[in-house]
Amino acid sequence: MAQPDPRAASITYLGHSTVSIEAAGACLLTDPLLRSHLLGLLRRRPPLSALGAAANPDAVLVSHLHYDHLDVRSLRMLPAGTRIVAPLGSSRFLERRGFGDVVELGVGESASVGGLKVIAVPAHHGRGGRPGAGKVDAIGYVIEGGVRVYFAGDTSLFDEMAAIGDRLDVALLPVWGWGPRLGPGHLDPVTAAESLRMLRPRLAVPIHWGTYTPIGAPRLWPWLTTDAGRRFAQEAALLAPEVDVRVLAAGESLALA
Repeated sequence: MAQPDPRAASITYLGHSTVSIEAAGACLLTDPLLRSHLLGLLRRRPPLSALGAAANPDAVLVSHLHYDHLDVRSLRMLPAGTRIVAPLGSSRFLERRGFGDVVELGVGESASVGGLKVIAVPAHHGRGGRPGAGKVDAIGYVIEGGVRVYFAGDTSLFDEMAAIGDRLDVALLPVWGWGPRLGPGHLDPVTAAESLRMLRPRLAVPIHWGTYTPIGAPRLWPWLTTDAGRRFAQEAALLAPEVDVRVLAAGESLALA
Protein backbone atom coordinates (compact mmCIF):
# COMPACT_ATOMS: atom_id res chain seq x y z
CA MET A 1 0.00 0.00 0.00
CA ALA A 2 1.31 3.44 -0.92
CA GLN A 3 2.36 5.57 2.02
CA PRO A 4 0.78 9.05 2.40
CA ASP A 5 2.91 11.95 1.25
CA PRO A 6 4.07 13.70 4.47
CA ARG A 7 4.22 16.99 2.57
CA ALA A 8 0.56 16.82 1.51
CA ALA A 9 -2.02 18.75 3.51
CA SER A 10 -5.80 18.89 3.25
CA ILE A 11 -8.95 19.50 5.24
CA THR A 12 -12.28 17.71 4.91
CA TYR A 13 -15.41 19.28 6.32
CA LEU A 14 -17.56 16.51 7.81
CA GLY A 15 -20.32 18.77 9.11
CA HIS A 16 -21.11 20.90 12.17
CA SER A 17 -17.78 21.46 13.97
CA THR A 18 -16.17 18.25 12.71
CA VAL A 19 -13.21 18.68 10.38
CA SER A 20 -10.51 16.21 9.36
CA ILE A 21 -7.11 17.93 9.15
CA GLU A 22 -4.36 15.99 7.37
CA ALA A 23 -0.83 17.36 7.38
CA ALA A 24 2.74 16.20 8.06
CA GLY A 25 1.63 12.59 7.63
CA ALA A 26 -0.89 12.79 10.50
CA CYS A 27 -4.67 13.16 10.76
CA LEU A 28 -6.59 15.14 13.39
CA LEU A 29 -10.36 15.11 13.86
CA THR A 30 -12.06 18.08 15.53
CA ASP A 31 -15.12 17.83 17.80
CA PRO A 32 -16.46 14.58 16.27
CA LEU A 33 -20.23 14.52 15.77
CA LEU A 34 -20.74 11.61 13.41
CA ARG A 35 -24.24 10.24 13.92
CA SER A 36 -27.62 10.88 12.37
CA HIS A 37 -29.21 12.58 15.37
CA LEU A 38 -28.39 14.21 18.69
CA LEU A 39 -31.12 14.85 21.23
CA GLY A 40 -33.76 16.76 19.22
CA LEU A 41 -31.45 17.51 16.29
CA LEU A 42 -31.38 15.64 12.98
CA ARG A 43 -28.54 15.54 10.49
CA ARG A 44 -29.76 17.43 7.41
CA ARG A 45 -26.67 16.95 5.28
CA PRO A 46 -26.00 13.54 3.67
CA PRO A 47 -25.16 10.76 6.17
CA LEU A 48 -21.49 10.00 6.62
CA SER A 49 -20.88 6.89 4.53
CA ALA A 50 -17.07 6.97 4.50
CA LEU A 51 -14.73 8.91 6.74
CA GLY A 52 -11.48 8.14 4.92
CA ALA A 53 -8.45 8.90 7.08
CA ALA A 54 -10.76 10.42 9.69
CA ALA A 55 -12.00 6.93 10.54
CA ASN A 56 -8.62 6.27 12.14
CA PRO A 57 -7.26 9.65 13.28
CA ASP A 58 -4.00 10.08 15.12
CA ALA A 59 -5.84 12.25 17.65
CA VAL A 60 -9.16 13.95 18.32
CA LEU A 61 -9.30 17.62 19.33
CA VAL A 62 -12.18 18.54 21.67
CA SER A 63 -12.82 22.26 22.12
CA HIS A 64 -15.34 22.10 24.96
CA LEU A 65 -17.83 19.82 26.66
CA HIS A 66 -21.16 20.87 25.16
CA TYR A 67 -23.09 17.91 23.77
CA ASP A 68 -22.67 18.91 20.12
CA HIS A 69 -18.86 19.12 20.51
CA LEU A 70 -18.11 16.27 22.89
CA ASP A 71 -20.41 13.44 21.79
CA VAL A 72 -19.49 10.23 23.61
CA ARG A 73 -21.28 7.97 21.11
CA SER A 74 -19.35 9.52 18.22
CA LEU A 75 -16.05 9.07 20.05
CA ARG A 76 -16.91 5.40 20.50
CA MET A 77 -17.26 5.06 16.72
CA LEU A 78 -13.51 5.66 16.44
CA PRO A 79 -10.84 3.03 17.15
CA ALA A 80 -10.34 2.20 20.82
CA GLY A 81 -7.34 3.98 22.26
CA THR A 82 -7.57 7.03 19.99
CA ARG A 83 -5.82 9.92 21.71
CA ILE A 84 -8.11 12.77 22.81
CA VAL A 85 -6.75 16.29 23.31
CA ALA A 86 -9.15 18.32 25.45
CA PRO A 87 -9.33 21.36 27.76
CA LEU A 88 -8.10 21.29 31.34
CA GLY A 89 -10.59 19.48 33.56
CA SER A 90 -11.89 17.10 30.87
CA SER A 91 -9.93 13.92 31.64
CA ARG A 92 -11.99 12.72 34.60
CA PHE A 93 -15.21 12.84 32.56
CA LEU A 94 -13.61 11.06 29.59
CA GLU A 95 -11.70 8.44 31.57
CA ARG A 96 -14.85 7.43 33.47
CA ARG A 97 -16.37 6.62 30.08
CA GLY A 98 -13.51 4.39 29.02
CA PHE A 99 -11.27 6.81 27.12
CA GLY A 100 -7.80 6.22 28.50
CA ASP A 101 -5.46 8.31 26.34
CA VAL A 102 -6.49 11.85 27.25
CA VAL A 103 -4.15 14.86 27.03
CA GLU A 104 -5.35 18.01 28.78
CA LEU A 105 -4.16 21.40 27.54
CA GLY A 106 -4.49 24.84 29.04
CA VAL A 107 -4.21 27.99 26.95
CA GLY A 108 -0.63 28.33 25.69
CA GLU A 109 0.22 24.66 26.24
CA SER A 110 0.94 22.29 23.36
CA ALA A 111 1.16 18.61 22.47
CA SER A 112 2.80 16.73 19.60
CA VAL A 113 0.80 14.39 17.38
CA GLY A 114 3.02 12.75 14.80
CA GLY A 115 4.66 15.59 12.91
CA LEU A 116 2.08 18.11 14.09
CA LYS A 117 2.19 20.55 16.98
CA VAL A 118 -1.19 21.25 18.60
CA ILE A 119 -1.40 24.50 20.60
CA ALA A 120 -4.34 25.46 22.83
CA VAL A 121 -5.53 29.05 22.31
CA PRO A 122 -8.27 31.12 23.97
CA ALA A 123 -11.96 30.95 23.13
CA HIS A 124 -14.77 33.08 24.54
CA HIS A 125 -17.65 30.66 24.92
CA GLY A 126 -18.13 30.48 28.67
CA ARG A 127 -17.63 27.40 30.79
CA GLY A 128 -19.37 24.29 29.48
CA GLY A 129 -21.35 22.38 32.10
CA ARG A 130 -21.92 18.65 31.76
CA PRO A 131 -23.20 16.16 34.37
CA GLY A 132 -20.16 14.56 35.96
CA ALA A 133 -17.72 17.04 34.44
CA GLY A 134 -18.20 20.31 36.28
CA LYS A 135 -17.34 23.57 34.54
CA VAL A 136 -14.61 23.42 31.90
CA ASP A 137 -13.37 26.40 29.87
CA ALA A 138 -13.71 26.28 26.09
CA ILE A 139 -10.54 26.55 24.01
CA GLY A 140 -9.52 26.65 20.36
CA TYR A 141 -6.48 25.11 18.69
CA VAL A 142 -3.72 26.10 16.31
CA ILE A 143 -2.19 23.20 14.39
CA GLU A 144 1.31 23.59 12.98
CA GLY A 145 3.17 21.25 10.64
CA GLY A 146 3.91 22.46 7.13
CA VAL A 147 0.69 24.47 7.32
CA ARG A 148 -0.81 26.55 10.12
CA VAL A 149 -4.51 25.94 10.80
CA TYR A 150 -6.74 27.65 13.38
CA PHE A 151 -9.75 25.70 14.66
CA ALA A 152 -11.87 28.11 16.68
CA GLY A 153 -14.26 25.59 18.26
CA ASP A 154 -17.08 27.82 19.54
CA THR A 155 -16.34 31.45 20.36
CA SER A 156 -17.35 35.06 20.09
CA LEU A 157 -15.00 37.82 18.96
CA PHE A 158 -12.14 38.60 21.35
CA ASP A 159 -9.08 40.83 21.16
CA GLU A 160 -6.53 37.99 21.45
CA MET A 161 -7.53 36.79 17.99
CA ALA A 162 -4.98 39.26 16.65
CA ALA A 163 -2.19 37.27 18.33
CA ILE A 164 -3.56 33.97 16.96
CA GLY A 165 -3.49 35.40 13.45
CA ASP A 166 0.21 35.00 12.77
CA ARG A 167 0.90 33.45 9.35
CA LEU A 168 -2.32 31.42 9.30
CA ASP A 169 -2.93 29.31 6.24
CA VAL A 170 -6.49 28.36 7.19
CA ALA A 171 -9.08 29.60 9.71
CA LEU A 172 -11.94 27.19 10.48
CA LEU A 173 -14.60 29.56 11.84
CA PRO A 174 -18.04 28.85 13.30
CA VAL A 175 -20.62 31.04 11.58
CA TRP A 176 -23.89 29.94 13.18
CA GLY A 177 -25.33 27.14 15.32
CA TRP A 178 -28.12 24.60 15.00
CA GLY A 179 -31.23 26.69 15.76
CA PRO A 180 -32.95 29.88 14.59
CA ARG A 181 -31.27 32.01 17.27
CA LEU A 182 -27.75 32.31 18.66
CA GLY A 183 -26.95 32.72 22.31
CA PRO A 184 -23.90 34.57 23.65
CA GLY A 185 -20.46 33.18 22.94
CA HIS A 186 -20.99 32.51 19.22
CA LEU A 187 -19.94 34.01 15.91
CA ASP A 188 -22.51 34.76 13.23
CA PRO A 189 -21.72 35.42 9.55
CA VAL A 190 -20.99 39.11 10.20
CA THR A 191 -18.84 38.75 13.32
CA ALA A 192 -17.01 35.77 11.79
CA ALA A 193 -16.17 37.97 8.80
CA GLU A 194 -15.02 40.71 11.18
CA SER A 195 -12.65 38.22 12.84
CA LEU A 196 -10.79 37.85 9.54
CA ARG A 197 -9.39 41.36 10.00
CA MET A 198 -7.59 40.15 13.12
CA LEU A 199 -6.76 36.61 12.05
CA ARG A 200 -5.53 37.48 8.54
CA PRO A 201 -5.61 33.88 7.20
CA ARG A 202 -4.85 32.95 3.63
CA LEU A 203 -8.03 30.81 3.51
CA ALA A 204 -11.18 30.73 5.61
CA VAL A 205 -13.74 27.92 5.82
CA PRO A 206 -17.09 28.38 7.59
CA ILE A 207 -18.08 25.55 9.94
CA HIS A 208 -20.74 24.90 12.60
CA TRP A 209 -23.73 25.62 10.40
CA GLY A 210 -26.40 23.85 8.38
CA THR A 211 -25.67 20.23 9.32
CA TYR A 212 -27.93 19.54 12.31
CA THR A 213 -31.24 21.33 12.88
CA PRO A 214 -34.25 20.75 15.14
CA ILE A 215 -37.17 18.58 14.12
CA GLY A 216 -39.51 20.69 11.99
CA ALA A 217 -36.79 23.15 10.97
CA PRO A 218 -37.08 22.64 7.16
CA ARG A 219 -40.67 23.89 7.33
CA LEU A 220 -40.20 26.62 9.95
CA TRP A 221 -36.72 27.93 9.11
CA PRO A 222 -35.60 26.62 5.69
CA TRP A 223 -32.69 29.07 5.65
CA LEU A 224 -30.91 27.21 8.48
CA THR A 225 -29.24 24.75 6.11
CA THR A 226 -28.36 27.20 3.34
CA ASP A 227 -27.80 30.80 4.37
CA ALA A 228 -25.03 31.06 6.97
CA GLY A 229 -22.13 29.89 4.81
CA ARG A 230 -23.21 31.98 1.82
CA ARG A 231 -23.76 35.05 4.01
CA PHE A 232 -20.32 34.64 5.59
CA ALA A 233 -18.71 34.56 2.15
CA GLN A 234 -20.58 37.73 1.17
CA GLU A 235 -19.59 39.59 4.34
CA ALA A 236 -15.97 38.43 4.09
CA ALA A 237 -15.75 39.76 0.53
CA LEU A 238 -16.67 43.19 1.91
CA LEU A 239 -14.67 43.21 5.16
CA ALA A 240 -11.61 41.13 4.25
CA PRO A 241 -11.45 40.81 0.45
CA GLU A 242 -7.84 39.54 0.59
CA VAL A 243 -9.00 36.31 2.31
CA ASP A 244 -9.98 33.40 0.07
CA VAL A 245 -13.24 31.99 1.47
CA ARG A 246 -14.17 28.40 0.61
CA VAL A 247 -17.68 27.24 1.55
CA LEU A 248 -17.44 23.44 1.74
CA ALA A 249 -20.36 21.04 1.68
CA ALA A 250 -20.33 18.24 4.25
CA GLY A 251 -17.89 15.63 3.00
CA GLU A 252 -16.03 18.01 0.69
CA SER A 253 -12.24 18.27 0.86
CA LEU A 254 -9.81 21.08 0.15
CA ALA A 255 -6.13 20.55 -0.67
CA LEU A 256 -3.79 23.03 0.96
CA ALA A 257 -0.95 24.03 -1.34
